[in-house]
Amino acid sequence: MIKSYIGQVKAFGQLIFYMRQEGGIDESMALFGIVITIFWFALYVYVPILPSYVTHLGGSLGVVGLVVGSYGLVQMLLRIPLGLWSDGIGRRKGFIVLGMFLALVSGLLMGLRPSVGTMLVGRALSGAAAATWVTFTVLFSSHFSSEDAPKAMGLATFYSNLGQILATFIGGYIAELYGWQAPFVLGALCGLAGMLLSLRIRETRQPKRERVRLSQLLVIGREKDLLIVSGLAVLVQYMTFATMYGFTPIYAEEIGAAAAELSLLTFWSTLPMAAAALATSWGVMSKFGRKRMVVIGFILGALAAAVVPFVKTLPQLYITQAIGSLGRGFVFPVVMGMSIQAVSEERRATAMGFFQAIYSLGMFGGPIITGIIGDISGLTGGFVSTGAVGLLGGWLALKLLPEEGIQSGQAPHQVGVGGKQ
Repeated sequence: MIKSYIGQVKAFGQLIFYMRQEGGIDESMALFGIVITIFWFALYVYVPILPSYVTHLGGSLGVVGLVVGSYGLVQMLLRIPLGLWSDGIGRRKGFIVLGMFLALVSGLLMGLRPSVGTMLVGRALSGAAAATWVTFTVLFSSHFSSEDAPKAMGLATFYSNLGQILATFIGGYIAELYGWQAPFVLGALCGLAGMLLSLRIRETRQPKRERVRLSQLLVIGREKDLLIVSGLAVLVQYMTFATMYGFTPIYAEEIGAAAAELSLLTFWSTLPMAAAALATSWGVMSKFGRKRMVVIGFILGALAAAVVPFVKTLPQLYITQAIGSLGRGFVFPVVMGMSIQAVSEERRATAMGFFQAIYSLGMFGGPIITGIIGDISGLTGGFVSTGAVGLLGGWLALKLLPEEGIQSGQAPHQVGVGGKQ
């Protein structure tokens, strides 16, 4: 088992080295990638055991949904204000340091004083940390041209997924060796390390700008194409947080998974998503058409969620989660890149804050709704209903995503994210 973990970490290190050599990533961007990876590691190292730990502390499925969903609720409330604030002062780096600090505090709270209540508060604080992802993505994308916004988002998503992969792969194993609280403490230590490293990120200071007025925010929020991709992101996040970060680990325990196997489950629920995001950053998926890949991604995610209650062994469950992860990886970087592709630099954090606040509805609503359904009809009803949400997402993408600007080689749009001139 240990050799397997070490082998996987080495493979990721070799992949990053290859990206630097072949992809033209300079020292500054490599540091930024490391900071992103540590950030998401700190927030996700305890995620494989979180739902099961809440049940061990006495929480029902509905309470599990509330704890998991609090992470998304806080993001929904904070991301637009953070985007407005960041755009108004023309700074991003300070928010990144703040996010690392909140990751430190939330990990310590959950690790040192475990109870259902502190799990709820601590996960909400980690949601506040994750809300600063708005500024991570905007500062990272500022190193790329507007035309390469999907590529930048694909690469940023890859780094975030890399952190989640390593975290979730290691977290359950750490819990099995040192107890349930160990992954939370490890997350806090990584938050401290990330905070120190983030101080070295280079930022070109933007001049202070006039704060966005409510009327201007409403104009951004009424942009049809931004609303479309934000709505699709809600659905993909609903599937993600209802399954891999919500109730799939509980089902895995029911068919015999231990803490280390929960890490393997989340690992296989994340690795294909990272691979798909990396393919997006290299422009691979644009050759097939982004709209087509989004539709296919939703269908794969839907099928993977719906079949969970009908698999009876852990290897079968790993396969279903890998397929669902691949599908979600087709969808998310594309819609995230489209959300800011043609937005001016001075308003990107606001647009990204709007996009991320909207998709946080899925992070909040997915586990809450699935937990309620689970309390009423069992886990089977929760997973099947999540599959239906995925099919809805595929149908909406087919109907609403524009054809123009989707295929590789077309010029970026000047207004909006999907074709309005």
